[in-house]
Formats: sequence, C-alpha cells, structure tokens
Amino acid sequence: MLDRFLLQGPQDARFTILLAHGAGAPMDSASMTAAAEALAGSGFRVARFEFAYMAARRSGDRKPPPRAETLNPEYEAAIAELGVSGPLIIGGKSMGGRVASMIADDLHGRGKIAGLICLGYPFHPPGQPTKLRTAHLKGLTTPALICQGTRDEFGTRDEVPGYDLSERIEILWLEDGDHDLKPRKKISGFSAADHLATMAKTAKAWAERLVI
Repeated sequence: MLDRFLLQGPQDARFTILLAHGAGAPMDSASMTAAAEALAGSGFRVARFEFAYMAARRSGDRKPPPRAETLNPEYEAAIAELGVSGPLIIGGKSMGGRVASMIADDLHGRGKIAGLICLGYPFHPPGQPTKLRTAHLKGLTTPALICQGTRDEFGTRDEVPGYDLSERIEILWLEDGDHDLKPRKKISGFSAADHLATMAKTAKAWAERLVI
C-alpha cells in the first residue's frame, strides 16, 4: 500500500508543488513519476496524491472517474493534510490539473496558494472540440502555467489560441508533444526527457516570478 503522499525533492525547497493524477492513471504512473522527478530535480519539493476512487482501484474496486467538480473537496482536503508552511503551487496532470484550476482562485484569494500548474490541460474531450472545459478559465485570477503538447488531443496548438483564457495563464508549448508531453523523436527531434527538462526549467523560472 502506497503512502498518502509521494514526496520528492529537497525538504527546504522554497516552493512545494502538489500534483493530482489524471482520470485514468494513478499517481505513480510512468508519466506522473517522470514529471515529478523532473520538477524535483529543478529544486521543487513535489508531493503527489490520489483521489479516493483511484486509491480504491488498488484493492480491486474499479469505479469510473467521478465528475471532476465533485473532487474539489478531496483536493482541498489533501492541501490541508499536506500542511505546507511555505509557498504552495497546486496542479496536476490532465483531470488533476483541471480540479486544481477549479479551486485555485478561492485558495489564492485567501493566500493559501501561490500559483497553479497544469500538465496537459484537458481543454475538451478527445474528438469533441466544441465541448470546452474553459468557462472558469476566462476569469482566472491565480497565476497559472499550462504545459501542453502541440498535438495533445485534449487541446492542440491550433485550437487553444482561439479560446477565451485569462491573461494570468501562461502556456508552454512542447513541440509534437502528446497528452503526456511526449514527442515523436524522429519527427520533432526532441525526446520525452528533453520536454520534461524544458517543462521543469520553465516552471522554475515562472515560480520565481510569483508574488508571494
């Protein structure tokens, strides 16, 4: 049985990043682990956690993912349980980042978090480009960094610039990256490790600009 949180990075890091997983894969998936390792390697303290439905799958309960907004209280409970004393950035992969984005403004307004980071934001379901999940992002006041592959089927570089998004959102485009930020090396000239290193370096520079 895994611990409640998977922790990486220096204990005395200036920033802690709390990450939630996507809808279909756990907190220790290959993509989550690789992203956490890259962020920890750039100097962040990184904590990962699982929503209850995903944790239950470890004991054989194959419940489908609930509606993202119903997970908001679970994310807030994880923040309280983690008990970070310094600046906290919340976020996650895909659905995990979406949930964090829905609670961010309330927490930021109360001085509980410093920013939001999303790794592959699910702007729309694959194959349903008109079913946007962006309404709450129009007026977002929390500083946010979205790291997105240019061929992510949940929102490509051709699609996303047409969305009405808050000016507080910065987007890092990773060439030929998919929903896990992985490129096709023969096509892009980049490896998955290259893109994760760029993601972590960009996140570090972005975090240092946050007003705390």
